[in-house]
Amino acid sequence: MKIIKQLVLGMLLCFIFSSQVQAMEEISSRVYVNRAGTKIVSGIANIATGWMELPKNINLWSQRDSNAVIGAAEGLLWGVFHTAGRTGSGVLDFATFWLPTYPTPEPLFVWDDFSQDSDYIGWRMAR
Repeated sequence: MKIIKQLVLGMLLCFIFSSQVQAMEEISSRVYVNRAGTKIVSGIANIATGWMELPKNINLWSQRDSNAVIGAAEGLLWGVFHTAGRTGSGVLDFATFWLPTYPTPEPLFVWDDFSQDSDYIGWRMAR
């Protein structure tokens, strides 16, 4: 008799809380689709536009250094580094878009902020 009461109570609790579970599942699936969509779009865009880091960094470093030749040389080296970084992070985001994490580069797209140095942190939790 005790087992039957526990089963009835368990089933009653399942019916009471089933609508809340449904709502939480819907919200999490929306979040999953949003994050996966953002990752695949940013991955494709960063693969295609990673080369834009080269002129961006040449411009940034030329503005920072009073000697234009040294600034352009530093910008060229950092531009090659950031071109590889942005393109590589685009490949990584494209390959792992199904994982509901945030894309790795900051800013998300190279054209978002031409005055900001790029950063590639894959462990950030929220923006």
